[in-house]
Amino acid sequence: MLKDFRDFAFKGNVVDLAIGVIIGAAFGKIVTAMVNDIIMPLVSLILPSGEWRQAAITLSERGADGPDGDVRLLLGDLASVVVDFLIVGFVLFLAVRGLSKLKREAPAPVAAPTTKDCPECLEKVALAAKRCKFCTSPLTA
Repeated sequence: MLKDFRDFAFKGNVVDLAIGVIIGAAFGKIVTAMVNDIIMPLVSLILPSGEWRQAAITLSERGADGPDGDVRLLLGDLASVVVDFLIVGFVLFLAVRGLSKLKREAPAPVAAPTTKDCPECLEKVALAAKRCKFCTSPLTA
């Protein structure tokens, strides 16, 4: 069983997937930092209180077990996560689009012709043939 696990764990696909997950997690941290430190402060200029993380809707609920009986919907945190998602999605779209352009294969080179047409009967004959095998007429080089 240990040998089977080792074979599974070190297959190319599993290792590639692990590397992709690690790079993805690091990229996610970069995007989160960019959203939290650059984009959302700009959004906070639009909000009346200036604190985008504190942007919330408070719903009063009678008979709730909470301290004030209120429920707060934290829209600022939701906005930050949505912006994170949009940025990651857009960057992945660009990456996949760029990689697909790189992976496009160049058109296959046109192979040199191996046959020619007989001028008498118009049948295809080998390029090196000196006489047509169909009508036996002599062929020019």
